Amino acid sequence: MPRILLSIPHMGGTEQHYASEAFSTNWVSTAGPHLGAFEAAFSQRIGHPSLCLSSGTAAIHLGLKLLGVGPGDEVLCSTLTFAASANPIRYQGAVPIFLDSDRATWNLDPNLLREVLQAKAATNRLPKALIVVDLYGQSADMDPILATCREYGVAVLEDAAEALGATYKGLPAGSLSEISVYSFNGNKIITTAGGGMLTAHDQAMVDKARFWATQARDPGIAYEHSETGYNYRMSNVLAGIGRGQLEVLDLRVQRRREIAFRYRDAFADLPGISLMPQAAYGLHTNWLSCFLIDRTRFGCSRDDLLRHLDSRDIESRPVWKPMHLQPLFADCEVHGGAVAADLFHTGICLPSSSNLGADDQARVITAVREAARA
Repeated sequence: MPRILLSIPHMGGTEQHYASEAFSTNWVSTAGPHLGAFEAAFSQRIGHPSLCLSSGTAAIHLGLKLLGVGPGDEVLCSTLTFAASANPIRYQGAVPIFLDSDRATWNLDPNLLREVLQAKAATNRLPKALIVVDLYGQSADMDPILATCREYGVAVLEDAAEALGATYKGLPAGSLSEISVYSFNGNKIITTAGGGMLTAHDQAMVDKARFWATQARDPGIAYEHSETGYNYRMSNVLAGIGRGQLEVLDLRVQRRREIAFRYRDAFADLPGISLMPQAAYGLHTNWLSCFLIDRTRFGCSRDDLLRHLDSRDIESRPVWKPMHLQPLFADCEVHGGAVAADLFHTGICLPSSSNLGADDQARVITAVREAARA
């Protein structure tokens, strides 16, 4: 039987039409009508001006530049995330400071954020910005986070790379923050093969990011540059794929949730295995179906389960390794960390593709139950 992979692309049908149109009209570079159409459709979905970029990482980088982050500035960041959330802090010569998770949501702990900013204010050393991550398809608890940051004058960049289609109190994930970023990597809930999106409340910010993303070329016929720029624009071909994918986003969210809840129900009689919490304040897309394993009650460790699934040709992954445990960031300041570390050591991500068939999901369920019995 073929290997079951963790999260793979799922085309809806119109992507090939849009991509073929880009080829037939020869718009195959970083200019063309699909870019504007994709940005417009995304803006309508999120409610703010949008900019297509080559990756979510590029979007975070430009977002930090828009917020004025520079050498020596301190930037707070969720520790339980993928490295792409934190790496752009270093691109700007700034200093990452990592914050622990709230066990109730796995996202940034709002109470810890307040404690840290209170302490920083007392020493007159407030950070320049906060990168708050919406983890595995669930929005962070944004109201208290934004209120605290407004009180202390800290800018907020929301990394919603994993949470497109999620909501927070009825609003799209990412729509509350001054700047938000999204990813269309091949494993995300929708994909452009590779790409990202930056959104901002202020059109002028999006226009500035667009300027930087096209090598910061000054207006005029000559190739003249007065600022450092980047080659960060998405291609028109990939934007065409994105247009088709955005049209089926709600279906993809619905399917990912069905998969997560089928796992949950199939494991309901097994002690020691529990689905990632579903916060009452919003809709969790369950981009990945994440579970915690209690070794004593379940009968094997998380790592034992990873190995068992691999032996059955099923791909699974640990929950993100926190940034404060990464060798790259070993010298960085961290507040808390025990919750994120525990989630990493006990958390597993099961196959979650929206095109995962019922028979393949049954294979995964059977393999998990085998490990529990063992």
